[in-house]
Amino acid sequence: MSMRVDAASSRSTRTRAPRAGDRRPERWHDGADQAGAGERAWLPMASFQARTSREPGRTVVRLAGECDLAARDRLTGTLLAAVDDAPVVVVDLAAVEFLDSTGIHALVTAHHRARATDGRLYLVNATGPVAALLELTGVGDLLRHPGDTTG
Repeated sequence: MSMRVDAASSRSTRTRAPRAGDRRPERWHDGADQAGAGERAWLPMASFQARTSREPGRTVVRLAGECDLAARDRLTGTLLAAVDDAPVVVVDLAAVEFLDSTGIHALVTAHHRARATDGRLYLVNATGPVAALLELTGVGDLLRHPGDTTG
């Protein structure tokens, strides 16, 4: 870890190289605004991916990465488009690393849209902290797939 003091604000900043186990993918920034001239600072970069596929009798939305404020609009748009297109939508959370209240809000919003048209939205494959948050908020029970025997 290196430390430097920003002369303009007399504020110290710390930078470090990424290590194994860092949660977010890395992005290097060479600008002098984050590190001294010629130095490279590591900045976290949020990641989010959504893939939608049609299967017999349903649409599957596979989410990956972090479902947070940075992904809110893409997540909500993807889920609403899926429920508008199919009566049954299954959201696969196997590759979701992080879920916050904006992600929960997107899921519940899509659930309400599906119910308004007699459709259904289900969650599958949530694990770890994501599954714990879904259970804590009650969203896990609300959106549990009928074939899911956990919980």
